[in-house]
Amino acid sequence: MAIEFNSIGTIHSPFTDPQGTPIQPAGATGIEGTVEVFPEFVPGLADLDGFSHVILIYHFHRSTDFDLQVTPYLDTRLRGVFATRAPKRPNPIGLSVVRLLEVSGNTLHIEGVDILDGSPLLDIKPYVPDFNAPGQVSTGWLVDVEDRVRRRRSDGRFR
Repeated sequence: MAIEFNSIGTIHSPFTDPQGTPIQPAGATGIEGTVEVFPEFVPGLADLDGFSHVILIYHFHRSTDFDLQVTPYLDTRLRGVFATRAPKRPNPIGLSVVRLLEVSGNTLHIEGVDILDGSPLLDIKPYVPDFNAPGQVSTGWLVDVEDRVRRRRSDGRFR
């Protein structure tokens, strides 16, 4: 079944190339960006300014293909793409939880940006710990590399 989405805005960040982009928001502490919401969707921003964090759902617009088996940045073993956060996916959809600094007109000022500049925004959802953060969790193969995830960028450099 074909599914079609329309962009509701554009994400702006200092990152124009995947090389050097943090691989997760946890590695993007202090990095600010903006989200430009298209005028026809601005009424949907009402009451969002009371939330400290939002979930951005976006299109990996520079991803051209996918692999079902990938070697993650922080690992040396081949893993199933669905056990990773790799951008090359059958449906190139990204999800990032970012800090909401301010809502100004049609612009969201955000921090913790791990997103390429110009990424098409598909949706915004408020981050609500009671809804989004389950109690006990297991992080599979990532349990051994959690500290490196916070510090590594896609070019292999550590912060």
